[in-house]
Amino acid sequence: MLANYAIVGIFLVAAISFPLIPLVLAFFLRPKRPTPLKTSTYECGLEAIGDVHVQFKVQYYLYALAFVIFDIEVIFLYPWAVAFQVVGLYGLIAATIFLLMLFAGLLYEWRKGALEWV
Repeated sequence: MLANYAIVGIFLVAAISFPLIPLVLAFFLRPKRPTPLKTSTYECGLEAIGDVHVQFKVQYYLYALAFVIFDIEVIFLYPWAVAFQVVGLYGLIAATIFLLMLFAGLLYEWRKGALEWV
């Protein structure tokens, strides 16, 4: 029974060490003598002119979020389409409810004007 948990332990050690090893290496391999040029903010090689804080419209973020949601919809529907004959009527009903919920969200966004690119 302990051998079953050994695999979980190996994966746990790998999952913890995978992000920690680059961080530790970066700490030891970083430049030791910072200069004002090295510590300055790099933005396309140009100095900022004027105010660097620009307000963006929230609609752009909502539009991108809607795109991500409907992109994830495809990720969920592809396995369902591949295994359509296996899941049967229950899978069809579940996918229909899923699509109706997404369609209701799309109608809500449309009515609120979140999809207007102004």
